Amino acid sequence: MSLMYSTETHQNLLSRIPAVTGRPLGDWLKAVDEGPSLLRCEEKIAWLRREYGISYGYAKALVHEYGLRRAAARMSM
Repeated sequence: MSLMYSTETHQNLLSRIPAVTGRPLGDWLKAVDEGPSLLRCEEKIAWLRREYGISYGYAKALVHEYGLRRAAARMSM
């Protein structure tokens, strides 16, 4: 999934997630990991929005961050 905003904006979104949602970033990443096995990023974003009622921007930032961390973990193996 391509990021439609800068890395700085992505980091700002991530830093605001705990205050906006009342849940730490780690909880959200775990929710994405344990959520349904959806293949497309847009499907994951839509699921987060439906399931948790968060905005598109935050859902997209979460899915993107989850993908970045998974890729980094695979690279370190």
